[in-house]
Amino acid sequence: MNQNHDTVELKIAYLGGGSRAWARKLMSDLAVCPDLGGQVDLYDINLEAAQRNARLGTWIQEQPGAVSEWQYRAVPTIEEALQGADFVVCSIQPGPLEAMEADLTIPERYGLLYPVGDTTGAPGLMRGLRSAIIYAGFAEAIAEHCPAAWVINYTNPMTICTRTLTRVAPGLKAFGCCHEVFGTQELLAGLVAKYWDVPKPDRHEIEVNVLGINHFTWLDRAMYQGEDLFALLEEHIAQEGVMRPYTEDEVRSWDNYFRSAEQVKFALFQRYGWLAAAGDRHLAEFVPGFLVDEETIHRYGFSRTPISYRYGRWEELSDVADRIMGGEEPYTVEHSDEEAVEQIRALVGLGDMFTNVNTENLGQIHNLPFDAVVETNAYFSTDSVRPVVAGGLAEGVLNLVAPHVHNQEIVVEAALTRDLDLAFHAVFSDPLTKLPIDKAWEMFRAMAEATKEYLPGFKI
Repeated sequence: MNQNHDTVELKIAYLGGGSRAWARKLMSDLAVCPDLGGQVDLYDINLEAAQRNARLGTWIQEQPGAVSEWQYRAVPTIEEALQGADFVVCSIQPGPLEAMEADLTIPERYGLLYPVGDTTGAPGLMRGLRSAIIYAGFAEAIAEHCPAAWVINYTNPMTICTRTLTRVAPGLKAFGCCHEVFGTQELLAGLVAKYWDVPKPDRHEIEVNVLGINHFTWLDRAMYQGEDLFALLEEHIAQEGVMRPYTEDEVRSWDNYFRSAEQVKFALFQRYGWLAAAGDRHLAEFVPGFLVDEETIHRYGFSRTPISYRYGRWEELSDVADRIMGGEEPYTVEHSDEEAVEQIRALVGLGDMFTNVNTENLGQIHNLPFDAVVETNAYFSTDSVRPVVAGGLAEGVLNLVAPHVHNQEIVVEAALTRDLDLAFHAVFSDPLTKLPIDKAWEMFRAMAEATKEYLPGFKI
């Protein structure tokens, strides 16, 4: 890292540099940041995809609105990407979509339904097993080639990936970023505007205390200009028509697999008094009752994302970089809704920031295990990420969250020791695996067999 009076010169290593969406966001965010510059090395097991993104990154630098100077190059080895890096960004697909298809469709044969399947439940834990194997290799390589670099993880399952980095190489400065809390802040900001007849506040003006784990984060308080937003939320939920059953036709008419009616979030708030701060599709995978059948899923105002959509989206994005550069798809160089560049600026001494982040538990949540990765607010400053002491989870909420923390730890251990039985223990004890143990084992073995190519070292 070099600094002059105008810009800080950095080297960023991007692992998963063939990314079809996340890399493009980072490139645009870097382009509009005037006080950072340098080199981005893109590494991917698909070198051609990384090369395409390198061309796109160079093209973005030449567009109106770009105010920085970055050089992009695709590199054939992870060692070359990491050598001398100041920051490492990880954004990968842990195995092809065929593996995710097996994760989702095999449990479905046993009556287990999952709307997302990338974080918890049988699909998320199997994905975590694959991810932890890959991330163990990342940790070793980073520790060898750029041990002082900050590592920013975007891959799901967020907690398992980030935890693997610090478990394998405890000295790594790693954290995970997720925008789910941002959406909850936006929701509350919308209620402020609706009920208090004021312009909608920026989400940053909604002050929240964040506690939990990724995609199962909770707020024990939320404020706007000193006013309690939980009281406002109670007023909103009490309105006629806010809490109601939805129909399949109604949900399907949205033609949006990512939309929800916030019924899961509101129902949990009614019963627990805390606000779950993630999307309903994620929340429903952590707790019993919402995914028992399709009728119930639709009644709560959301839907499952079919694997056919993911295949279609993957294909649609396959040549998006070429379409953008060829002028076939409109593109504006502007800041995305992600925060990586602001975090980087803070870490190199260009201004502090405060946001939610996934880091090792150093006591910021006192009643979850130390060293496990948890999500709370944190202060970013020069070469420092300091988690904010968030307190403890209420007993009822703790009873929901703690089992998932233990299962995530088990999956990391299973991946590092190649212990298939241990991985099964996590899947079987997940609250949504409502199967007799022999059927659960049969399902688990089928999932492992279908994805064994991506589980090296396991005896399957």
